[in-house]
Amino acid sequence: MATVVGLAVLASGCAASIDPDALPGRYRDETGGEVRLEPDGTFSVTAVSTNDSSGPADFSGTWEFHDSDMTTDFVYLSVEDGGLGRIAGIQLYTEDQETVYFRHDVDGPPTTVLHKVDTP
Repeated sequence: MATVVGLAVLASGCAASIDPDALPGRYRDETGGEVRLEPDGTFSVTAVSTNDSSGPADFSGTWEFHDSDMTTDFVYLSVEDGGLGRIAGIQLYTEDQETVYFRHDVDGPPTTVLHKVDTP
């Protein structure tokens, strides 16, 4: 049993680390919704649903990567303009360099998953 626990600890320490410099780009979900993270720290979101109870929204602002040793790494989107109402910011979680997602419920599964696409 101690060997299994030891292997689990070692495996968790080998998780892929996110390079914030590689995050800028376009990410799309299965419905065509898009998140654009620009190298200058700005972002735009088009036709993306961030939770199960709202429809797709468009919003924009600035982004900042948060590397966390205790929780999942995430990109904090500071919303400055758009269709999220009074929300000032939202977390966009990073699974790896190619996949980001919104999660409405901290204990639940991802609400919307987006994958990096090539820029035209």
